[in-house]
Amino acid sequence: MLSVFVPTDSQLKKTTPGDSAGLPDQAVWIDLFNPTSAEDKMVENLAGIAVPTREDMQEIEISSRLYLENGARYMTATLMCHSDTDMPRTTAVTFILAGHRLVTVRYDHPKPFSVVEAKLARACAAGLTGEMVLIELLDAVIDRCADILERAGADVDQVSHEIFEPESKRQGHAKQYSQILIAIGRKGDLTSKVRESLVSIGRLVTFLSAAVDGVKWSKDMREQLKTMQRDVASLTDHASYLSNKITFVLDAMLGVVNLEQNNIIKLFSVMAVVLMPPTLIASIYGMNFKVMPELEWTHGYPMALLMMIAAAIVPYYLFKLKKWL
Repeated sequence: MLSVFVPTDSQLKKTTPGDSAGLPDQAVWIDLFNPTSAEDKMVENLAGIAVPTREDMQEIEISSRLYLENGARYMTATLMCHSDTDMPRTTAVTFILAGHRLVTVRYDHPKPFSVVEAKLARACAAGLTGEMVLIELLDAVIDRCADILERAGADVDQVSHEIFEPESKRQGHAKQYSQILIAIGRKGDLTSKVRESLVSIGRLVTFLSAAVDGVKWSKDMREQLKTMQRDVASLTDHASYLSNKITFVLDAMLGVVNLEQNNIIKLFSVMAVVLMPPTLIASIYGMNFKVMPELEWTHGYPMALLMMIAAAIVPYYLFKLKKWL
């Protein structure tokens, strides 16, 4: 789908040209979502650029993601998608600055795009350019990453409280433990994806700052780039801290599971020891030898029962005294 954004007096108006319609020369932002070959050609003819393919966008080399070609700056970043669901994923998005026009190529729906589109549709600065739209998009992406990390941190704290809650309130059920492990795994996966996105955004901002040397950008926009670099650096550090915390919580959860298993095994071991003497007594008097004087006793049967009960009670209280139970 091809969306063209044309600035008016105080708004950024969105249009969707047909296959036969040309693109307006005053367009400052051209958004290509899952574009067709015809849409690629339309954009290439207007902006004088080569639109990268999906395979080109998925390259991981920095030289394939950040480069200059025919005066246009090509910048591919990894953005988060569906982070509010149980199946978050990342997608490659290419930003192309050609002149004062921005072209974006994407194959998914990162939330910052809809946020910026709605924001500029309400109000935009006079003399809006593609560089200004790019700054808005990058700022929205960084804010989105910060929100995701903040929510992930709160969820990890909640999981930590569930693990380290008092023993009297802890419910040692395998189902609860499996849910906690699943939650930890999901937060770890989400955090790693956010960190991957932040690293790519940081490289993009650094490339953009270096590539615009000598270009007459406003002082405010240069300050925004520096602020974004600091924000990305701090968020990357926070993502690393959160990853370490998730690793600690995971180790703690596995330790709790091991303790629960050891307690269960200890209980079975103690029960086996407690029942061993009564079993020995019952085995002795269950033998069928003829010469066993106790078999002729009038009170032999109740005596054997009392011996078995005593043989079970004495080890039990001995273990309680030593606090093994």
